[in-house]
Amino acid sequence: MATTSIVTLLFCICFSFTIPALSARNLQSFPLDNTPQNANCPYICHPNRFADLGLDMSMYAFCDKKLPYHVRAKSLVDQMTLWEKTQQIGSWAAGVPRLGIPPYIWWNEGLHGIASSPGVNFNGPIPNATSFPTVILMAAAFNESLWKSVGEAVSTEGRAIYNSGQAGLTFWAPNINIIRDPRWGRSMETPGEDPFTVGRYAVNFVRGMQDIEGTHHVKDLNSRPLKVSACCKHWAAYDLDVWNGVDRYSFNALVKEQDLIESFSPPFEMCIKEGDASGLMCSYNRVNGIPSCANPKLLNETIRGEWDLHGCIVSDCYAIRKIVTDHKFLGDTPEDAVAQTLKAGTNVDCGYFLPQYAANATVNGKVREGDIDKALNILYLVLMRVGYFDGNPAFDKLGKKDVCTDEHTELALEAARQGIVLLKNENQTLPLNAANFKNVTLAGPHANATVAMLGNYAGIPCCYRTPVDGFSSYTNVNYEMGCADVACKNNTFIFHAMEAAKVADATIIVVGLDVTVEAEEKDRTDLLLPGYQTQLVNRAAELAKGPVILIVMCGGAVDISFAKDNSNIKAILWAGYPGEQGGQALADIVFGIYNPGGRLPATWYKADYVNKLPMTSMQLRPDESLSYPGRTYRFFEGTTVFPFAFGLSYTRFSYQLRSAKHSLTIKLPKYVQCHNLIYKSNTHRRACPGILISDMPCDKNLEFKVEVRNVGKMLGDEVIMVYSKAPVGIVGTPIKQVIGFQRVKLAPGKGEKVKFKMNACRSLSIVDYKGYSLLPSGEHTIIVGDAAITFPVHVSFRY
Repeated sequence: MATTSIVTLLFCICFSFTIPALSARNLQSFPLDNTPQNANCPYICHPNRFADLGLDMSMYAFCDKKLPYHVRAKSLVDQMTLWEKTQQIGSWAAGVPRLGIPPYIWWNEGLHGIASSPGVNFNGPIPNATSFPTVILMAAAFNESLWKSVGEAVSTEGRAIYNSGQAGLTFWAPNINIIRDPRWGRSMETPGEDPFTVGRYAVNFVRGMQDIEGTHHVKDLNSRPLKVSACCKHWAAYDLDVWNGVDRYSFNALVKEQDLIESFSPPFEMCIKEGDASGLMCSYNRVNGIPSCANPKLLNETIRGEWDLHGCIVSDCYAIRKIVTDHKFLGDTPEDAVAQTLKAGTNVDCGYFLPQYAANATVNGKVREGDIDKALNILYLVLMRVGYFDGNPAFDKLGKKDVCTDEHTELALEAARQGIVLLKNENQTLPLNAANFKNVTLAGPHANATVAMLGNYAGIPCCYRTPVDGFSSYTNVNYEMGCADVACKNNTFIFHAMEAAKVADATIIVVGLDVTVEAEEKDRTDLLLPGYQTQLVNRAAELAKGPVILIVMCGGAVDISFAKDNSNIKAILWAGYPGEQGGQALADIVFGIYNPGGRLPATWYKADYVNKLPMTSMQLRPDESLSYPGRTYRFFEGTTVFPFAFGLSYTRFSYQLRSAKHSLTIKLPKYVQCHNLIYKSNTHRRACPGILISDMPCDKNLEFKVEVRNVGKMLGDEVIMVYSKAPVGIVGTPIKQVIGFQRVKLAPGKGEKVKFKMNACRSLSIVDYKGYSLLPSGEHTIIVGDAAITFPVHVSFRY
């Protein structure tokens, strides 16, 4: 990322010089201030601002609020020269001083809180922002209302920081790539391995970021006002950074249509069609030979055409340059790459390649100026919708008082508590009673964690509640490092932790990974704890006087079978990277103020899993010809350390099916043809195996009601997971797939009847090897929870 060191500029100053094409060198001199304001001009189309510039605002139709956004945007673009146009389609847009248009930095990050990035700085009146848990931990809550609330809080702080001249209004979040391989370094950024869950996270987070009350039913979605702009990334089939000599900048992801439609596409389709995201980022990698950002099938045809994106498409940072330098795609010159990406549907370059070469590409006849016009019209529509031109009275007064509020701090704490997963609890060791555990040893590389709790894509947090802080609020804490850092390259500090464990009423060991081990551009080669961490845990557990509780901070899966099987280790918690309030959240759970209810959003494989297949294999189903196992809970049939959606509680819950419709008969249009399926041998073949989803009205719903009751002794949350399983005998279908979930809070002895209503086509469909989405006839199975309830749904067709 580029950084800047100059004093913040106020854009009400009139610039009279020509801004040159941006390059890697002069990006350093680009202004930090990302707003067009001072005390007299809070947004672009403000009379005082134009007066200060010596311009008559009434002469500029793009400032006429009576006109539709698309008319205003076209008016602005039509007044620009070719050179001026090309300087606006990079992440550092140069602005057009003669028209009163200031520079703008598109690149702002807000993955789990407003984060340091080229468009965001904490050097002004607002020095920090609430740092929520990383996405993988928030996903573990399986709570859609929580996800939306976090999006709302992040966007509120984003608007406030923008008003202080320290951020833009376009945030490149969320990351909604599924975790295909546990070695991926960016697992912490994503909502997990299940496409449906990832998609629901995307919809809720984006709605929280973007939606303004009262604007949900606007007919023209290209004119719907936005609180800020959210951008779903990285499309498509991106989940490898650097592994075994292969990097994302040149990787060619060979993806079957079946996997693309079934696994990689759904989160993005949901983000756009249900979340109405106003941005999408195309990825570095190629997909079946074509760079994602130069692929018209992926962008113009699918994203903008089939899914009807109301917003802009941005390249991943410097991805367009990588088409030339790393992919060496078709022997492209820079002008060729620029032309291909613009024509494919990319609108703005996170980088400088488009501004640098688009003018030459146009003059040389490789791309039309109209293609640049189209990109600019889309970009300015987004900026108008977020109020960059006109302001928004509901948000224009937000400021420092609206950042790091008590409400947001409590939400960060609640998000961490809801996501933390109880993986082991022998003999109901947890929760601890503070009256009986007056002296606790807290050891391990994360026992006093601060920055490590934030993960990546973080800003400067409002405060830190470390594990030492959190546990000290309940008991006397004796802190021992155990390891000098996460790498734990020597055992120097283990002895002190062992000695402390001998005399403690309880020993809590906090281990795991951090961004030195897993991060962007840093995939792992194994699934083990680094260095001597395992030895630290085992030695301390061997000598401990009281119960030993292990806490693991990490994004990607770690094989902790040694601890799971060690009878001296009584309890295990997974905490992801729990954000600024992480230490308090952990202490609240260990001492029973909060009952854990999180579920793992990704499978935790055994360590030898990564020896069985390369990261570069994109197929999710097992590949028998190469002896590759399947990927994710949908296709992996082997033994795991902990399965997807695993999580324990301090209380117990019972399930009863209260009502369900066990059959669906679908009336077909007269000329619809049945679609054949491949069945396993000795399987009954139905007369009409299946019907293409595109050939049916798909207006039937699957409805049922489940009563969940807390039959334990403690208030607790239960996540009700619902899966579907295709009729027996069809080749290649998932083992099961998530089709719904709800989280409920229940007091001891209390129950709740939870209703599920879902579209039958969406919930019971499969994708065959040819890439067809279809609904099979026959007996489907609905699975609720860990098979606490199963019941059949028989699908039949008639004309």
